[in-house]
Amino acid sequence: MTATPASSARLNAAAHPLTGAESDYDALLEYLGDAEFVLIGEASHGTHEFYRERARLTRRLIEERGFTGVAVEADWPDAYRLNRYVRGQSHDQGALDALGDFRRFPRWMWRNRDVLDFIEWLRGHNESAAVQTGFYGLDLYSFHQSMRAVIKSLDQLDPAAAARARQRYSCFEPFGYDPQRYGVAAAYGVDEPCESQVVAQLSELQAARERRPELLREDEHFYAEQNARLAVNAERYYRAMFLGRDESWNLRDTHMADTLDALAAHQRAQGLQPRLVVWAHNSHLGDARASEMHWRQGELNVGQLVRQRHGGKARLLGLTTAQGEVLAASDWDGPAERKTVRPPLPGSLEDALQRVGMPDFWLDHRALTGLGEVLQRFIGVIYRPQTERQSHYLRTRPAEQYDAVLHFGTTQALTPLDADSGGEDEDWPDTYPSGE
Repeated sequence: MTATPASSARLNAAAHPLTGAESDYDALLEYLGDAEFVLIGEASHGTHEFYRERARLTRRLIEERGFTGVAVEADWPDAYRLNRYVRGQSHDQGALDALGDFRRFPRWMWRNRDVLDFIEWLRGHNESAAVQTGFYGLDLYSFHQSMRAVIKSLDQLDPAAAARARQRYSCFEPFGYDPQRYGVAAAYGVDEPCESQVVAQLSELQAARERRPELLREDEHFYAEQNARLAVNAERYYRAMFLGRDESWNLRDTHMADTLDALAAHQRAQGLQPRLVVWAHNSHLGDARASEMHWRQGELNVGQLVRQRHGGKARLLGLTTAQGEVLAASDWDGPAERKTVRPPLPGSLEDALQRVGMPDFWLDHRALTGLGEVLQRFIGVIYRPQTERQSHYLRTRPAEQYDAVLHFGTTQALTPLDADSGGEDEDWPDTYPSGE
């Protein structure tokens, strides 16, 4: 639908301005109601306003609604170091130290000034909070790191079990630290897959919990079990990667949704009422059933799965921008660059929203209904303006995809903590060109 003066006027009448005032999100909090899962997206991995405002809304959910965890599109072991820090359980001297495990490309996605500020705030909040709020990763790219973490945890919990884990995980030694080498060899029958070994390791940890249900309450056992589950799903992911993107995408997002549910179950076993905020890209958190991801490619995502599993207890928020700058790379593992975001295409969601008579605002799904089916822009860690229509736009129905959309008219690039913002090559993923 191309924006018209009439449609712009309707959107303008329904828009709630975002001015930077403390009261900005009062109406949105009321709209979210008693939601237990609030999924807050982003239209890029490199926009300052997305990270700043997502943190601002999350702080209010924690302080006023008692949210017990922030779960993000990051690797489980890297984020768990932050979890220990914000809960006063680590030897890290500050948030900058606690972010030290984020070494994989794109480092700027979590090693940036906005995340640093939020982590320090959360640490301070938890020091006096009756119920502490944790920080967790949902993703599955930390293949070898997670296997090492399982062994390290078991060395403390059960040395004999640690020896069995070492034996099982040794199956991957011929492939070194490159999971893609393993994926190619296993997918094409060059070597026997290691699936049975990683499944056996997860099954042993789960059996221990079934014999001793109290283990679900113990953070260290839960941490080890989640790393073992990650190893199972990452092994499947890297095999599937070479047999078709749709299957690997679905494995990844199902793993993230399953991790979110496991985290909720863990907190419930600890006597908490889990209420979780999720931070990830719009492509993961906007319901896939309302986009070309599902219509043409058969893909599902976290937003779809959380809605299907939790119904009215879930709220999906998309964040968009029309113009400005973004921090992104031109190629995988390339350097971070400040790039100019091109004006939105006519007939796109971003085009309609920039015609509203205020720079920054939010709209609920009822206001979005009149837009129907539109183009929507998705910028990941890679941004290629010269092929933007092919690389970064999909057709969507925003009113079905999100419960609400937050729009920021002109945005700035993130400020990274590292001058080069590159990354080490261990456990590189090979995601599709837009790099969500």
